[in-house]
Amino acid sequence: MTLAENLQAVRERIDAAARAAGRDPASVRLLAVSKTRPAADVRTLAGLGQRDFAENRVQELSGKAADLADLTELRWHLVGQLQRNKAAAVVRLGAGVHSVDRVPLVEALGRAADREQRTVEVHLQVDLGGPEGELGARGGASPADVPGLADAVAEAPGLRLLGLMAVAPRGEDPEPAFARLAELAARVRADHPSAVELSAGMSGDLEAAVTAGATEVRVGTALFGARPLTSGPGE
Repeated sequence: MTLAENLQAVRERIDAAARAAGRDPASVRLLAVSKTRPAADVRTLAGLGQRDFAENRVQELSGKAADLADLTELRWHLVGQLQRNKAAAVVRLGAGVHSVDRVPLVEALGRAADREQRTVEVHLQVDLGGPEGELGARGGASPADVPGLADAVAEAPGLRLLGLMAVAPRGEDPEPAFARLAELAARVRADHPSAVELSAGMSGDLEAAVTAGATEVRVGTALFGARPLTSGPGE
């Protein structure tokens, strides 16, 4: 299938899942995860109306943003793990960060945002566990640490908390995990009413995520085809 056909198919899946959940399809945003794919593929999807693109690595994000600088309507997102020493590079690019998982990273982003006089939109990545609830399998902060992390973002200069992000446990039914994520998101919103975004769901489980209330889905494989390695928060 062509990129155009893949994009149409993914949009139809999102629309159908939203309608089945009694939601407006327009309430779910598609993030095209273009990791390992050439800038030409991003340009093709941009020509078909796709505006939000996500990368796992800062170096690849920087390269594609430079190659596609003429496409000023694109919105870039970092969905992979971020080291503190690369926080400033992401801030300068104006990308949203979906993988904030610890206070030292919040502080590094806040310092960079203040220095660059930018507002950085962030999501807190939540660890939903792995087999038998084991944490650490897919990355993110422990659910117990998320409320405090949200407070730290709210207090940091130049940071805007949009909501939560998570990856479903590998090899398990995603629905219970996404239900736990939605419950935690509601707790965070009680203290931070503007944190309304919920980034969840990928190529294989986007329907379950939309049912649970996801406002953003991160899709890579279903758009671009299989990769040699499909791990990370956008498959």
